[in-house]
Amino acid sequence: MAQQKKSPQRQHNGVNQLRIIGGEWRSRKLSFPDVEGLRPTPDRVRETLFNWLMPYVPGAKVLDPFAGSGALFLEALSRGAAMGQALDASHVAVSSLKEHLGTLRCTTGQVQTADALRYLETQPARAFDLVFLDPPFNQNLLPAVCVLLEERQWLAADAWIYTESESAPSTLGLPGNWRLHREQKSGQVHYALWQRMAATAG
Repeated sequence: MAQQKKSPQRQHNGVNQLRIIGGEWRSRKLSFPDVEGLRPTPDRVRETLFNWLMPYVPGAKVLDPFAGSGALFLEALSRGAAMGQALDASHVAVSSLKEHLGTLRCTTGQVQTADALRYLETQPARAFDLVFLDPPFNQNLLPAVCVLLEERQWLAADAWIYTESESAPSTLGLPGNWRLHREQKSGQVHYALWQRMAATAG
């Protein structure tokens, strides 16, 4: 989730930290590398998001194509997601996230270095129940990723999709069968939760 927003997280001797808010690893603090533009979704926003998602996370299959610090990915696994697949283009970010999974003794999360668009376009699809989309801003990545998720069948019939964007959710032009469930804005960033609706015949 490399974005052009300054990290709201504190730095301790140059080391960035994130805190897992709820679930099995509640209150665990983890460091993440100082990669340009990388920052976790703020605690307050994560807490709001996972309140929205509370009934749907346990047992869910989770995909995070722009994992960055892994804040959303780790939060979902902590709260009982059945499995998670995380991607990031940064080798440094992926290495850090793999270390966290080892520290937490988590065997249900997988992380790999990959370009999200290429991965979604070329790899065999699996249906995910919950997808976090926090791509780098100002690169118009969000619409392209959403089209691939929908057209290449990466989504369960009633999947939930979370987006972070510099533009209002109503202007994103996402797939027509995605219903905007909740939204909020913090600073210049728009946060939204969508639910995929089954396509109707005709």
